[in-house]
Amino acid sequence: MAKYTVVISEDALLYDDWEILSQLPTFSSIWEKAAMVKRMRSIYPTITYPCHTTMRTGCFPDRHGVINNEQTILGEVSSLWEHFNHIVKVPDVFDLAKSMNMTTAAVFWPVTGNHPHIDYLVDEYWPQHPGEDEAECHKDAGSSEEVMEIIRSNIHFSRGHQRQHPWNDEFVNACACDIIRRFKPNLLMIHPGNVDGYRHEAGVHSLKAVHGLHECDLWLCDILQALDQAGIREETNVFIVSDHGQMDVQGSVHPNVLLRRAGFIKLDEQGEVCDYTAIAKSTGASCQIYLKDPSDKEMWQKTYNLLQKACDEGIYGIERVFTREETEKMEHLSGTFSFVLETNGVYSFGNDWHDPILRTFDNTDYKLGHATHGYLPDKGPQPTLLAFGPDIQPGVVIERGSIVDIAPTVARSFGGKMAGVDGRVISEIFR
Repeated sequence: MAKYTVVISEDALLYDDWEILSQLPTFSSIWEKAAMVKRMRSIYPTITYPCHTTMRTGCFPDRHGVINNEQTILGEVSSLWEHFNHIVKVPDVFDLAKSMNMTTAAVFWPVTGNHPHIDYLVDEYWPQHPGEDEAECHKDAGSSEEVMEIIRSNIHFSRGHQRQHPWNDEFVNACACDIIRRFKPNLLMIHPGNVDGYRHEAGVHSLKAVHGLHECDLWLCDILQALDQAGIREETNVFIVSDHGQMDVQGSVHPNVLLRRAGFIKLDEQGEVCDYTAIAKSTGASCQIYLKDPSDKEMWQKTYNLLQKACDEGIYGIERVFTREETEKMEHLSGTFSFVLETNGVYSFGNDWHDPILRTFDNTDYKLGHATHGYLPDKGPQPTLLAFGPDIQPGVVIERGSIVDIAPTVARSFGGKMAGVDGRVISEIFR
Protein backbone atom coordinates (compact mmCIF):
# COMPACT_ATOMS: atom_id res chain seq x y z
CA MET A 1 0.00 0.00 0.00
CA ALA A 2 1.08 3.57 -0.67
CA LYS A 3 2.26 5.46 2.38
CA TYR A 4 0.30 8.60 1.52
CA THR A 5 -3.19 9.40 0.21
CA VAL A 6 -4.51 12.75 -1.03
CA VAL A 7 -8.23 13.25 -1.74
CA ILE A 8 -9.30 16.40 -3.60
CA SER A 9 -13.04 17.01 -3.76
CA GLU A 10 -13.72 19.38 -6.67
CA ASP A 11 -17.19 20.54 -5.66
CA ALA A 12 -19.76 20.02 -8.48
CA LEU A 13 -17.21 18.52 -10.88
CA LEU A 14 -19.02 16.53 -13.59
CA TYR A 15 -18.15 13.57 -15.77
CA ASP A 16 -18.86 15.95 -18.67
CA ASP A 17 -15.88 18.09 -17.55
CA TRP A 18 -13.26 15.47 -18.42
CA GLU A 19 -13.45 16.44 -22.08
CA ILE A 20 -11.92 19.79 -21.13
CA LEU A 21 -9.75 18.71 -18.20
CA SER A 22 -8.04 15.93 -20.12
CA GLN A 23 -6.66 18.55 -22.53
CA LEU A 24 -5.20 20.80 -19.83
CA PRO A 25 -1.50 20.59 -18.89
CA THR A 26 -1.65 18.94 -15.46
CA PHE A 27 -4.56 16.58 -16.00
CA SER A 28 -3.22 15.53 -19.40
CA SER A 29 0.11 14.65 -17.76
CA ILE A 30 -1.54 12.07 -15.48
CA TRP A 31 -4.34 10.98 -17.83
CA GLU A 32 -2.72 7.76 -19.05
CA LYS A 33 -1.79 6.80 -15.48
CA ALA A 34 -5.30 7.18 -14.08
CA ALA A 35 -8.35 5.04 -13.41
CA MET A 36 -11.84 6.48 -13.65
CA VAL A 37 -15.37 5.95 -12.45
CA LYS A 38 -17.40 7.91 -14.98
CA ARG A 39 -20.49 8.62 -12.92
CA MET A 40 -20.77 8.46 -9.14
CA ARG A 41 -24.32 8.44 -7.80
CA SER A 42 -24.72 11.06 -5.08
CA ILE A 43 -27.05 11.00 -2.04
CA TYR A 44 -30.28 12.87 -1.24
CA PRO A 45 -30.23 15.79 -0.90
CA THR A 46 -27.40 16.39 -3.37
CA ILE A 47 -25.84 19.25 -1.40
CA THR A 48 -22.34 19.76 -0.11
CA TYR A 49 -22.37 19.03 3.62
CA PRO A 50 -24.46 15.83 3.59
CA CYS A 51 -22.48 14.65 0.54
CA HIS A 52 -19.07 15.30 2.06
CA THR A 53 -20.08 13.62 5.30
CA THR A 54 -21.12 10.57 3.27
CA MET A 55 -17.84 10.74 1.32
CA ARG A 56 -15.74 10.48 4.49
CA THR A 57 -17.95 8.06 6.46
CA GLY A 58 -19.20 5.67 3.78
CA CYS A 59 -22.70 6.01 5.26
CA PHE A 60 -25.97 7.51 4.07
CA PRO A 61 -27.52 10.57 5.79
CA ASP A 62 -30.00 8.52 7.83
CA ARG A 63 -26.97 7.11 9.65
CA HIS A 64 -24.47 9.97 9.80
CA GLY A 65 -27.12 12.60 10.63
CA VAL A 66 -26.07 15.52 8.38
CA ILE A 67 -29.12 16.25 6.21
CA ASN A 68 -28.71 19.90 5.23
CA ASN A 69 -26.00 22.50 4.69
CA GLU A 70 -27.75 24.60 7.32
CA GLN A 71 -28.78 23.60 10.81
CA THR A 72 -31.19 26.34 11.77
CA ILE A 73 -34.84 26.45 10.77
CA LEU A 74 -36.51 29.65 11.95
CA GLY A 75 -34.89 32.44 9.93
CA GLU A 76 -31.82 32.44 12.12
CA VAL A 77 -28.41 33.76 11.11
CA SER A 78 -25.06 31.91 11.36
CA SER A 79 -26.37 28.55 10.29
CA LEU A 80 -24.07 27.23 7.59
CA TRP A 81 -20.76 27.11 9.42
CA GLU A 82 -21.74 25.53 12.73
CA HIS A 83 -21.30 22.01 11.38
CA PHE A 84 -18.54 20.73 13.63
CA ASN A 85 -17.57 17.09 13.78
CA HIS A 86 -19.51 16.34 16.97
CA ILE A 87 -22.80 16.23 15.06
CA VAL A 88 -21.64 13.28 12.92
CA LYS A 89 -23.04 10.05 14.38
CA VAL A 90 -20.68 7.48 12.85
CA PRO A 91 -16.88 7.02 12.60
CA ASP A 92 -15.06 8.21 9.50
CA VAL A 93 -11.91 7.61 7.49
CA PHE A 94 -9.89 9.99 9.69
CA ASP A 95 -10.79 7.93 12.78
CA LEU A 96 -9.66 4.80 10.96
CA ALA A 97 -6.36 6.34 9.86
CA LYS A 98 -5.55 7.50 13.41
CA SER A 99 -6.35 4.03 14.77
CA MET A 100 -3.62 2.80 12.40
CA ASN A 101 -1.13 5.35 13.83
CA MET A 102 -1.22 7.52 10.73
CA THR A 103 -1.11 11.30 10.58
CA THR A 104 -4.13 13.09 9.13
CA ALA A 105 -5.01 16.47 7.65
CA ALA A 106 -8.05 18.23 6.20
CA VAL A 107 -8.37 21.61 4.51
CA PHE A 108 -11.92 22.94 4.19
CA TRP A 109 -13.43 19.46 4.20
CA PRO A 110 -16.96 20.16 5.49
CA VAL A 111 -18.22 19.15 8.94
CA THR A 112 -14.75 18.52 10.39
CA GLY A 113 -14.54 21.35 12.93
CA ASN A 114 -12.75 20.27 16.13
CA HIS A 115 -12.31 16.73 14.81
CA PRO A 116 -10.24 14.91 17.46
CA HIS A 117 -8.45 12.69 14.92
CA ILE A 118 -7.36 15.28 12.36
CA ASP A 119 -3.84 16.37 13.25
CA TYR A 120 -3.56 19.29 10.82
CA LEU A 121 -6.99 20.88 10.42
CA VAL A 122 -8.23 23.92 8.52
CA ASP A 123 -12.00 23.56 8.82
CA GLU A 124 -14.41 25.10 6.31
CA TYR A 125 -15.05 28.08 8.55
CA TRP A 126 -15.28 31.86 8.54
CA PRO A 127 -15.70 34.60 11.17
CA GLN A 128 -18.97 34.18 13.02
CA HIS A 129 -19.13 37.59 14.69
CA PRO A 130 -18.47 41.20 13.60
CA GLY A 131 -14.85 42.14 14.11
CA GLU A 132 -13.62 38.54 14.36
CA ASP A 133 -10.32 38.05 12.54
CA GLU A 134 -10.41 35.94 9.36
CA ALA A 135 -7.36 33.94 10.37
CA GLU A 136 -7.76 33.70 14.12
CA CYS A 137 -11.34 32.41 13.88
CA HIS A 138 -9.92 29.03 12.80
CA LYS A 139 -8.75 28.42 16.36
CA ASP A 140 -12.41 28.01 17.33
CA ALA A 141 -12.75 25.31 14.67
CA GLY A 142 -9.80 23.29 15.93
CA SER A 143 -6.68 24.52 14.12
CA SER A 144 -3.55 23.89 16.18
CA GLU A 145 -0.94 26.61 16.63
CA GLU A 146 1.37 25.01 14.07
CA VAL A 147 -1.49 25.02 11.55
CA MET A 148 -2.38 28.58 12.54
CA GLU A 149 1.09 29.58 11.34
CA ILE A 150 0.19 28.21 7.89
CA ILE A 151 -3.21 29.92 7.97
CA ARG A 152 -1.68 33.29 8.88
CA SER A 153 0.91 33.02 6.13
CA ASN A 154 -1.75 32.31 3.47
CA ILE A 155 -4.76 34.34 4.65
CA HIS A 156 -3.76 37.16 2.29
CA PHE A 157 -5.23 35.11 -0.56
CA SER A 158 -8.77 35.36 0.83
CA ARG A 159 -8.65 38.35 3.18
CA GLY A 160 -11.47 40.65 2.18
CA HIS A 161 -12.84 37.94 -0.15
CA GLN A 162 -13.96 35.34 2.38
CA ARG A 163 -16.36 32.77 0.95
CA GLN A 164 -15.65 34.11 -2.56
CA HIS A 165 -14.08 32.29 -5.47
CA PRO A 166 -11.30 31.94 -6.53
CA TRP A 167 -9.65 33.80 -3.64
CA ASN A 168 -10.83 31.40 -0.97
CA ASP A 169 -9.77 28.42 -3.07
CA GLU A 170 -6.29 29.93 -3.50
CA PHE A 171 -6.12 30.03 0.30
CA VAL A 172 -7.32 26.42 0.58
CA ASN A 173 -4.81 25.11 -1.92
CA ALA A 174 -1.92 27.12 -0.50
CA CYS A 175 -2.62 25.77 3.00
CA ALA A 176 -2.83 22.22 1.65
CA CYS A 177 0.51 22.57 -0.15
CA ASP A 178 2.19 23.95 2.96
CA ILE A 179 0.79 21.09 5.05
CA ILE A 180 2.18 18.58 2.55
CA ARG A 181 5.63 20.18 2.53
CA ARG A 182 5.85 20.68 6.26
CA PHE A 183 4.04 17.67 7.78
CA LYS A 184 3.70 14.98 5.07
CA PRO A 185 0.38 13.65 6.47
CA ASN A 186 -0.50 10.08 5.54
CA LEU A 187 -4.06 11.16 4.72
CA LEU A 188 -4.99 14.62 3.41
CA MET A 189 -8.50 15.59 2.24
CA ILE A 190 -9.06 18.94 0.49
CA HIS A 191 -12.24 20.71 -0.64
CA PRO A 192 -12.06 23.65 -3.10
CA GLY A 193 -15.43 25.04 -4.22
CA ASN A 194 -14.78 27.28 -7.21
CA VAL A 195 -16.49 25.19 -9.91
CA ASP A 196 -19.61 24.87 -7.77
CA GLY A 197 -19.66 28.62 -7.12
CA TYR A 198 -19.26 29.51 -10.79
CA ARG A 199 -22.03 27.14 -11.84
CA HIS A 200 -24.40 28.66 -9.29
CA GLU A 201 -23.51 32.12 -10.50
CA ALA A 202 -23.48 31.67 -14.28
CA GLY A 203 -24.83 28.25 -15.24
CA VAL A 204 -23.67 24.64 -15.49
CA HIS A 205 -21.78 24.92 -18.79
CA SER A 206 -21.00 28.63 -18.64
CA LEU A 207 -17.68 30.12 -19.69
CA LYS A 208 -17.09 30.93 -16.04
CA ALA A 209 -17.41 27.25 -15.15
CA VAL A 210 -14.92 26.40 -17.92
CA HIS A 211 -12.55 28.97 -16.43
CA GLY A 212 -12.97 27.19 -13.10
CA LEU A 213 -11.75 23.95 -14.65
CA HIS A 214 -8.56 25.71 -15.73
CA GLU A 215 -8.10 26.86 -12.12
CA CYS A 216 -8.50 23.25 -10.96
CA ASP A 217 -5.71 22.23 -13.33
CA LEU A 218 -3.39 24.92 -11.92
CA TRP A 219 -4.14 23.96 -8.33
CA LEU A 220 -3.59 20.26 -9.01
CA CYS A 221 -0.21 21.25 -10.44
CA ASP A 222 0.58 23.00 -7.14
CA ILE A 223 -0.40 19.92 -5.14
CA LEU A 224 1.74 17.60 -7.26
CA GLN A 225 4.65 20.02 -7.03
CA ALA A 226 4.27 20.08 -3.22
CA LEU A 227 4.33 16.26 -3.19
CA ASP A 228 7.52 16.40 -5.26
CA GLN A 229 9.08 18.95 -2.93
CA ALA A 230 8.19 16.77 0.06
CA GLY A 231 9.75 13.80 -1.72
CA ILE A 232 6.62 11.66 -1.45
CA ARG A 233 4.89 11.86 -4.83
CA GLU A 234 5.91 8.35 -5.89
CA GLU A 235 4.42 7.01 -2.64
CA THR A 236 1.09 8.88 -2.93
CA ASN A 237 -2.29 7.78 -4.28
CA VAL A 238 -4.34 10.77 -5.42
CA PHE A 239 -8.13 10.77 -5.74
CA ILE A 240 -10.05 13.52 -7.56
CA VAL A 241 -13.67 13.18 -6.48
CA SER A 242 -16.90 15.16 -6.58
CA ASP A 243 -19.98 15.40 -4.42
CA HIS A 244 -22.88 16.23 -6.75
CA GLY A 245 -23.86 17.65 -10.11
CA GLN A 246 -25.82 20.79 -10.93
CA MET A 247 -28.76 21.71 -13.16
CA ASP A 248 -29.74 25.04 -14.70
CA VAL A 249 -32.99 26.50 -13.37
CA GLN A 250 -35.22 29.44 -14.30
CA GLY A 251 -35.74 31.01 -10.88
CA SER A 252 -36.84 30.18 -7.35
CA VAL A 253 -40.05 29.39 -5.47
CA HIS A 254 -40.56 30.06 -1.74
CA PRO A 255 -42.87 27.52 -0.05
CA ASN A 256 -42.92 29.49 3.21
CA VAL A 257 -45.11 32.03 1.41
CA LEU A 258 -47.72 29.30 0.93
CA LEU A 259 -47.38 28.25 4.56
CA ARG A 260 -47.71 31.85 5.75
CA ARG A 261 -50.80 32.46 3.60
CA ALA A 262 -52.37 29.32 5.07
CA GLY A 263 -51.74 30.62 8.59
CA PHE A 264 -49.06 28.07 9.41
CA ILE A 265 -46.42 30.80 9.87
CA LYS A 266 -47.06 33.82 12.12
CA LEU A 267 -45.21 37.13 11.72
CA ASP A 268 -44.55 39.92 14.21
CA GLU A 269 -45.00 43.65 13.55
CA GLN A 270 -41.61 43.78 11.84
CA GLY A 271 -42.59 41.02 9.43
CA GLU A 272 -40.31 38.43 11.03
CA VAL A 273 -41.35 34.91 12.00
CA CYS A 274 -42.54 34.78 15.61
CA ASP A 275 -44.21 31.37 15.55
CA TYR A 276 -45.07 28.54 13.19
CA THR A 277 -46.83 25.19 12.99
CA ALA A 278 -45.10 24.24 9.71
CA ILE A 279 -42.05 25.82 8.08
CA ALA A 280 -39.85 25.08 5.06
CA LYS A 281 -36.07 24.72 4.99
CA SER A 282 -34.50 24.78 1.53
CA THR A 283 -31.90 22.28 0.40
CA GLY A 284 -31.57 23.97 -3.00
CA ALA A 285 -33.57 21.93 -5.51
CA SER A 286 -35.42 20.12 -2.74
CA CYS A 287 -36.98 21.44 0.44
CA GLN A 288 -37.53 19.95 3.89
CA ILE A 289 -40.77 20.79 5.73
CA TYR A 290 -40.71 20.81 9.53
CA LEU A 291 -43.68 20.72 11.88
CA LYS A 292 -43.43 22.39 15.25
CA ASP A 293 -45.18 19.35 16.69
CA PRO A 294 -44.43 16.37 14.45
CA SER A 295 -46.79 14.20 16.51
CA ASP A 296 -49.80 16.40 15.65
CA LYS A 297 -51.54 14.13 13.13
CA GLU A 298 -54.17 16.73 12.22
CA MET A 299 -51.51 19.33 11.43
CA TRP A 300 -49.51 16.72 9.53
CA GLN A 301 -52.51 16.01 7.30
CA LYS A 302 -53.34 19.71 6.78
CA THR A 303 -49.76 20.43 5.78
CA TYR A 304 -49.60 17.45 3.45
CA ASN A 305 -52.88 18.46 1.81
CA LEU A 306 -51.62 22.01 1.25
CA LEU A 307 -48.32 20.86 -0.24
CA GLN A 308 -49.95 18.21 -2.43
CA LYS A 309 -52.44 20.77 -3.77
CA ALA A 310 -49.54 23.09 -4.65
CA CYS A 311 -47.82 20.18 -6.40
CA ASP A 312 -50.97 19.30 -8.35
CA GLU A 313 -51.44 22.90 -9.49
CA GLY A 314 -48.14 22.61 -11.35
CA ILE A 315 -47.03 26.23 -11.04
CA TYR A 316 -44.88 26.10 -7.90
CA GLY A 317 -41.97 24.01 -9.18
CA ILE A 318 -42.92 20.95 -7.11
CA GLU A 319 -42.59 17.59 -8.85
CA ARG A 320 -43.46 15.48 -5.82
CA VAL A 321 -44.22 15.66 -2.10
CA PHE A 322 -42.41 12.95 -0.14
CA THR A 323 -43.10 11.93 3.43
CA ARG A 324 -40.10 11.31 5.69
CA GLU A 325 -40.89 7.61 5.62
CA GLU A 326 -40.71 7.65 1.81
CA THR A 327 -37.35 9.40 1.65
CA GLU A 328 -35.93 7.05 4.26
CA LYS A 329 -37.04 4.01 2.28
CA MET A 330 -36.03 5.37 -1.14
CA GLU A 331 -32.84 7.35 -0.42
CA HIS A 332 -31.76 6.66 3.19
CA LEU A 333 -32.71 10.22 4.16
CA SER A 334 -34.33 10.72 7.54
CA GLY A 335 -34.45 13.36 10.26
CA THR A 336 -36.84 15.57 12.21
CA PHE A 337 -38.56 16.90 9.07
CA SER A 338 -41.98 15.58 8.05
CA PHE A 339 -41.98 16.14 4.28
CA VAL A 340 -39.61 16.82 1.38
CA LEU A 341 -40.51 18.77 -1.74
CA GLU A 342 -38.68 17.75 -4.91
CA THR A 343 -38.11 20.22 -7.75
CA ASN A 344 -39.59 19.76 -11.21
CA GLY A 345 -36.33 21.11 -12.63
CA VAL A 346 -37.67 24.60 -13.34
CA TYR A 347 -37.17 26.24 -9.94
CA SER A 348 -34.99 25.94 -6.88
CA PHE A 349 -36.47 26.50 -3.41
CA GLY A 350 -35.86 29.46 -1.10
CA ASN A 351 -36.63 30.10 2.56
CA ASP A 352 -38.30 33.52 2.47
CA TRP A 353 -41.85 33.98 3.75
CA HIS A 354 -42.47 37.34 2.09
CA ASP A 355 -44.19 37.74 -1.29
CA PRO A 356 -43.65 37.13 -4.14
CA ILE A 357 -43.61 33.37 -4.10
CA LEU A 358 -41.94 33.05 -7.52
CA ARG A 359 -38.73 34.96 -8.23
CA THR A 360 -35.91 35.34 -10.70
CA PHE A 361 -32.25 34.50 -10.04
CA ASP A 362 -30.50 35.74 -6.89
CA ASN A 363 -26.73 35.21 -6.78
CA THR A 364 -26.49 36.46 -3.20
CA ASP A 365 -27.73 32.98 -2.17
CA TYR A 366 -26.03 29.94 -3.65
CA LYS A 367 -29.36 28.06 -3.65
CA LEU A 368 -31.10 30.61 -5.87
CA GLY A 369 -28.61 31.21 -8.71
CA HIS A 370 -28.68 30.22 -12.38
CA ALA A 371 -27.88 26.59 -11.50
CA THR A 372 -28.32 24.56 -8.35
CA HIS A 373 -28.43 21.09 -6.80
CA GLY A 374 -30.14 19.30 -3.93
CA TYR A 375 -32.47 17.30 -6.17
CA LEU A 376 -32.77 13.51 -6.38
CA PRO A 377 -29.37 11.98 -7.19
CA ASP A 378 -30.31 10.40 -10.53
CA LYS A 379 -31.21 13.75 -12.07
CA GLY A 380 -28.92 15.88 -14.19
CA PRO A 381 -25.18 15.59 -14.95
CA GLN A 382 -23.38 13.28 -12.54
CA PRO A 383 -20.27 13.63 -10.34
CA THR A 384 -17.18 11.60 -11.14
CA LEU A 385 -13.94 10.08 -9.78
CA LEU A 386 -10.37 9.91 -11.06
CA ALA A 387 -7.50 8.20 -9.26
CA PHE A 388 -3.79 7.77 -9.93
CA GLY A 389 -0.74 6.66 -7.98
CA PRO A 390 1.40 3.62 -7.23
CA ASP A 391 -1.54 1.39 -6.23
CA ILE A 392 -3.91 2.47 -9.01
CA GLN A 393 -4.34 0.40 -12.17
CA PRO A 394 -3.93 2.77 -15.15
CA GLY A 395 -6.60 2.78 -17.82
CA VAL A 396 -9.41 1.19 -15.79
CA VAL A 397 -12.76 2.76 -16.62
CA ILE A 398 -15.87 1.91 -14.60
CA GLU A 399 -19.26 3.16 -15.68
CA ARG A 400 -20.99 3.58 -12.33
CA GLY A 401 -20.21 3.96 -8.66
CA SER A 402 -21.58 5.84 -5.65
CA ILE A 403 -20.14 8.55 -3.44
CA VAL A 404 -20.89 6.25 -0.52
CA ASP A 405 -18.03 4.10 -1.92
CA ILE A 406 -15.42 6.86 -1.57
CA ALA A 407 -14.55 6.37 2.11
CA PRO A 408 -14.00 2.59 1.96
CA THR A 409 -12.03 3.00 -1.28
CA VAL A 410 -9.80 5.70 0.24
CA ALA A 411 -9.32 3.45 3.28
CA ARG A 412 -8.23 0.62 0.97
CA SER A 413 -5.67 3.02 -0.52
CA PHE A 414 -3.78 3.19 2.78
CA GLY A 415 -4.38 -0.40 3.83
CA GLY A 416 -7.40 0.17 6.03
CA LYS A 417 -10.85 -1.38 6.12
CA MET A 418 -14.00 0.45 7.12
CA ALA A 419 -16.41 -1.85 8.93
CA GLY A 420 -20.19 -1.52 8.97
CA VAL A 421 -20.45 1.09 6.20
CA ASP A 422 -23.02 1.37 3.42
CA GLY A 423 -20.49 1.69 0.59
CA ARG A 424 -18.08 -0.77 -0.99
CA VAL A 425 -14.41 -0.67 -1.98
CA ILE A 426 -14.07 0.07 -5.70
CA SER A 427 -11.52 -2.71 -5.91
CA GLU A 428 -11.41 -2.66 -9.73
CA ILE A 429 -9.27 0.49 -9.78
CA PHE A 430 -6.44 -1.03 -7.72
CA ARG A 431 -3.48 -3.01 -9.04
